[in-house]
Amino acid sequence: MMIDGVRTRPLVLNADGWSVRVLDQRLLPWSVEWADIASLETAALAIKQMWVRGAPMLAVTGAYGLCIALRDDPSDAALDRAYDILIRTRPTAINLKGALDDIARAVRPLPPLERAGAAYACASAMCDADARDCEAIGRHGLPLIEAIARRRPDRPVQILTHCNAGALATFEYGTATAPIYLAHEAGIPVHVWVDETRPRNQGAALTAFELSQYGVPHTVIADNAGGLLMQRGDVDVCFVGVDRVTRNGDAINKVGTYLKALAAHDCGVPFYVAMPFTSFDGSTSAGGEVPIEERSADEVTHIQGVTATGERQIVRIVNLGSNAANPAFDVTPARLVSGYITERGLLEIRELNGGTFAPA
Repeated sequence: MMIDGVRTRPLVLNADGWSVRVLDQRLLPWSVEWADIASLETAALAIKQMWVRGAPMLAVTGAYGLCIALRDDPSDAALDRAYDILIRTRPTAINLKGALDDIARAVRPLPPLERAGAAYACASAMCDADARDCEAIGRHGLPLIEAIARRRPDRPVQILTHCNAGALATFEYGTATAPIYLAHEAGIPVHVWVDETRPRNQGAALTAFELSQYGVPHTVIADNAGGLLMQRGDVDVCFVGVDRVTRNGDAINKVGTYLKALAAHDCGVPFYVAMPFTSFDGSTSAGGEVPIEERSADEVTHIQGVTATGERQIVRIVNLGSNAANPAFDVTPARLVSGYITERGLLEIRELNGGTFAPA
């Protein structure tokens, strides 16, 4: 992640060696502020209220929440309680469950006094592994951009993305944005169409912030404009992230992803899902079995912004007295996905199901 020319991570271990500091993404892009997490309850709140977001960041924040809980009380009962609290915070992204399972599996055989140290070591390794995965995803996705650039040397490669699957959601280049950043670093002209991504506007607020920090040319569009741009031939490829991919290849991502995939399929635009294998849920056969998180209606009825004087405000945009629904994710069927860009390579669905690339 780049902020004002300085490379950092959105979660760092504090100098005390046990609490963590996270970039509060609720306040971006209006202000860059960090929040400390020094208790299990704060970790759960940070995940639930989306101080942090993005499947890899949710996973590591949950892992450190479990570490902090074990530091306070390393008993089996405390481990079970902390696990239950954290697993309920965000039900759709599979990475959170995977990280909590990994920590619990690592520490259960150990004597209580050794558990916290082992948990912290495991959480730290997760951060570094995610950074390596993101860079590898970028390397495996880069040839897709290079091929388009060779075919269309007359203009920048036009990429459409939805939500934020960038460095703010991970520990390096992001997932969907990783090939974009590597292409930009390689001097390949790119331009990104950034979906605003209602209702929380992660595209307009977070992806646009990231791309501006990296100096990547981009344009924010209303969510409903993407189909028209594809019809016009103004989009060469779509890259999106994902919160879970089921065994049959269905991709569960921020609501609105399915509609972009439909438009891409109709217009003949390649549609790629970028994912670390920690997002692959081989235990669930299809997307219809995945719980879809229902978030507060306030995220639909209200919106955050700044006034002409720079004051941050939250205002209501929906008619008073009207109800609102807020399903946070949708399911993109595997038939609409051109391929999966992973740290292990560019895969097709038959490869995901074939066993060779199944998680160990």
